[in-house]
Amino acid sequence: MPQTRSQSGQKGHQRGGRERTGRSRYIPRRKVCGFCVEHVKAIDYKDVPKLRRFLSDRAKIEGRRRTGTCAKHQRMLARALKRARFLALLPYTPGHVKEVQGAPAPMAAPVAPPVQTAPAAPAAPVAQAAPVAKAPAPS
Repeated sequence: MPQTRSQSGQKGHQRGGRERTGRSRYIPRRKVCGFCVEHVKAIDYKDVPKLRRFLSDRAKIEGRRRTGTCAKHQRMLARALKRARFLALLPYTPGHVKEVQGAPAPMAAPVAPPVQTAPAAPAAPVAQAAPVAKAPAPS
């Protein structure tokens, strides 16, 4: 029967044979939903500075694990972000992020001004036709 590490006298029982040093593994503190703390009933799509915190630099909606929002508020937040995007308050793509943050938008190719032609000679005045008399109605 093959011996296990503990039976063979080798120290360490983790992968790679490393010894445990006595310090516990880092466990991050659980994030708390900021909307729940503030007792928010509805998320306003017009509050652009607050909504912008939940967008990544690539203009994507950040996930719950990253922002710490609860499921209920994450759904409300996604709906508010999508409404704000639809009304052009927030960007859809990273290219729009540059425009929104104040950097000038990339310029399109210059358009040539329209070609002006020489003014045409004035046309001869049009003679008005004489009024037509109505024929008497048959009786």
